[in-house]
Amino acid sequence: MVTAFIHGFILAFGLILPLGVQNVFVFNQGALQKRFIHTLPVILTASLCDTFLITLAVLGVSLVILGSFWVKTILLSCGIVFLLYMGWSTWKSAPENDNSESHASETFTPRKQIAFAASVSLLNPHAIMDTVGVIGTSSLNYTGAEKVAFALAAILVSWIWFTGLAVAGRATGELDKSGRFMGILNKISALVMWGAAIYIGYSLLTG
Repeated sequence: MVTAFIHGFILAFGLILPLGVQNVFVFNQGALQKRFIHTLPVILTASLCDTFLITLAVLGVSLVILGSFWVKTILLSCGIVFLLYMGWSTWKSAPENDNSESHASETFTPRKQIAFAASVSLLNPHAIMDTVGVIGTSSLNYTGAEKVAFALAAILVSWIWFTGLAVAGRATGELDKSGRFMGILNKISALVMWGAAIYIGYSLLTG
C-alpha cells in the first residue's frame, strides 16, 4: 500500500507541475487578491474539481463518459468558449498601479473565481486526459486498499499544490507594489488561455 501511495504521489506531482491554464489562474488569483483568505474559493474549487476527476478516473467512469463523441465534442467546445472569455477578462484585469490593482481584486469575486476555476479544471482537456489517460490507467495496477491509497495520494498532491501556488502568488503580489509585474503576468496568463483554446479547437478539427 505504501508503494501505491508513493506511486500516486509522484505521478500526480509530475502531471500537475507543468505550466498550464489551471496553474496560471490559481497563481494569478493568489497574487491579485488583497488577503490570502480571499483566494480560498479558487483553491477549494480547483482542488475539489481535481478530486472529482481523479475519483472518476480511478473508478473508470470517466472512460465511459469520454467514449461518446458528442459528449467529448460538447465538453471541449464549452472549454474553448470559457478559455476565450477568461483570457479576455484576465487581460483586461491587468493592474498598472495600486488603484487598478484594487479594481482587479474586485473583478474576480468569489463567485467568479469558482466559475473560472471550475471551467479550467473540468473543461481543460489536458487535465482530463491526464486524469483519465494516465492516473486512471495507472490505477488499474492496483485493487482494494492499494487503489484507494493510490487515489488519495494523487488527490493530496492537488490540495497541496494549489495551496502552495496561491501562497507563492500572494508573496509575489506583496513584493510587486507597483503592479508592473502583475500586469505582465496577466498578459502572459491571457496568452496561455488563448493558446489553450486554439489548441483545443485544432484538436477538434483534426480529431
